[in-house]
Amino acid sequence: MFTKIGRAAAVAALLTLTLSSCAGGAADPAAPASESASESSDGYGTTEGAQLMVADSELGEIVVDAKGMTVYMFDSDTQDAGESTCEGQCATNWPAVTTDGDPVAGEGVTGELGTITGVDGATQATLNGWPLYYFAGDSAAGDVAGQGVNDVWWVLSPAGERTAE
Repeated sequence: MFTKIGRAAAVAALLTLTLSSCAGGAADPAAPASESASESSDGYGTTEGAQLMVADSELGEIVVDAKGMTVYMFDSDTQDAGESTCEGQCATNWPAVTTDGDPVAGEGVTGELGTITGVDGATQATLNGWPLYYFAGDSAAGDVAGQGVNDVWWVLSPAGERTAE
């Protein structure tokens, strides 16, 4: 039986191992890709016209979805390239923000919204040319646990620019 400290250490070690697979875009081709159905098992789903809005956070004003979940950009992607580089285990840890229609800008979002075809074929939302992702480690609206992970994952400002720590 694990003690509380032992359990916490085991969880931390597992999270560190899992997150390290997304550091430089090297993907495990055998790992499962993220789901993009309307109600996926990971809690992230495709929405009709994904809405992005501005929320106040400990990092200042950032972009979130209609449920208040923080969205991120990935340094391994190339702005305006029209494609995502996050696949395999990376896509499991960083599910794409997907939409069935054009994304909608809520009040305060000034960056240009668009879409690309994601690595799994679903329509992925973009902001200012950056493909958008969620972080599986964020469990509630306003969480920003993905900020700065491996120095390649970042929240976005309302203009669609990378927000430094």
